[in-house]
Amino acid sequence: MPAHDTVELYYDPYDFAIDDNPYPVWRRMRDEAPLYYNDKYNFFALSRYADVSRALPDWQNYRSGKGTTADILFNGIEVPPGILLFEDPPLHDIHRRLLSRVFTPRRMLAVEDLVRGFCARALDPLRDGDGFDFVGDLGAFMPMRTIGYLLGIPEEGQEQIRRRTDQNIAVGDAAGDVSATVFAESLALFAEYIEWRSTHPSDDLMTELLNAEVDEPGGSRRRLERNEVLAYTAMIAGAGGETTARLIGFMGELLGNHPDQRRELVADPSLIPSAVEETLRFEPPSPVQARYVAHDVEWYGQTVPEGSFMLLLNGSANRDDARYTDPDTFDIHRTGGHLSFGQGLHFCLGSALARLEARVAFEEVLTRWPDWEVDYDNAERARTSSVRGWARMPVLAR
Repeated sequence: MPAHDTVELYYDPYDFAIDDNPYPVWRRMRDEAPLYYNDKYNFFALSRYADVSRALPDWQNYRSGKGTTADILFNGIEVPPGILLFEDPPLHDIHRRLLSRVFTPRRMLAVEDLVRGFCARALDPLRDGDGFDFVGDLGAFMPMRTIGYLLGIPEEGQEQIRRRTDQNIAVGDAAGDVSATVFAESLALFAEYIEWRSTHPSDDLMTELLNAEVDEPGGSRRRLERNEVLAYTAMIAGAGGETTARLIGFMGELLGNHPDQRRELVADPSLIPSAVEETLRFEPPSPVQARYVAHDVEWYGQTVPEGSFMLLLNGSANRDDARYTDPDTFDIHRTGGHLSFGQGLHFCLGSALARLEARVAFEEVLTRWPDWEVDYDNAERARTSSVRGWARMPVLAR
């Protein structure tokens, strides 16, 4: 009998040792407890692809309005309106229609040259060095600059915003502890910019939000309230930058550890989008989606009662061998999709931007460094309850 089978099955989103490599635990959950219950934090979890893909779009039973990250949901933190990630219909639909203007194909086309310029600005000074940090030198820099430019936030303010975002989602010594004022503190960062932009309009998203109108359920139209503009701005600034930074870190690691596949990308850069998709499947930056159970539901002969907390483990679903052949192998030629951007009405609005940023980042990296190895001695994990990945991913150029 394998040694691990004698150890009690335990999953905890705050356990650093599990977070370092959750895949063996998730495999056991899929095999032994497809509906898992944790009595320490009082949550259920689904881990199989068929189950997670069924539950993600089912907003009637699995609600986002009380929080979609474990720390917010478990602690009962009140969520202000305008944070699309933490909303349900009909409010969600009203706000999503508005924010869909942010990530239009036209705007994404216009932003590609901007992203490429930010990458060159980050990487060119490092070309004569022994290596660089995929997160510290690129992933933490380029997405922040891109979102800041789109919103109209000056560069001197962007770093402050990123530091605050890191602090807000970090897991400290008290697992799951989160400040009740976390949203108020985040929104306060943007108040000064929005007040200034209200009298100095420009061609940016902040100006667009200040002038935007929404359709109310009764048929009337109104301008956004200032607190809604604040919430929208904070969400756009915080959501994409952190996850894209982790995506770039994971992709740097995986291509460092799979030199044959990296050489294929050097020889044929048109394969880079496929490598981005496989990285998203293999190491999703946002592998756990939290939901509030709005009605009694049945899973595997057991009732999950209304009012429960449910974790939908899309990171586990992405490695389910009932869905994928050899799922624990990284393969840039794989097809079949993944659940890393969610599914249904909460499918990530910023997915096109994240894919563009990762593609351009590696087009630029591979023209400068076709060969590298990971410096694990100096690598460092980021510790959060919602985003998984590297805080530092240094590599040595060869």
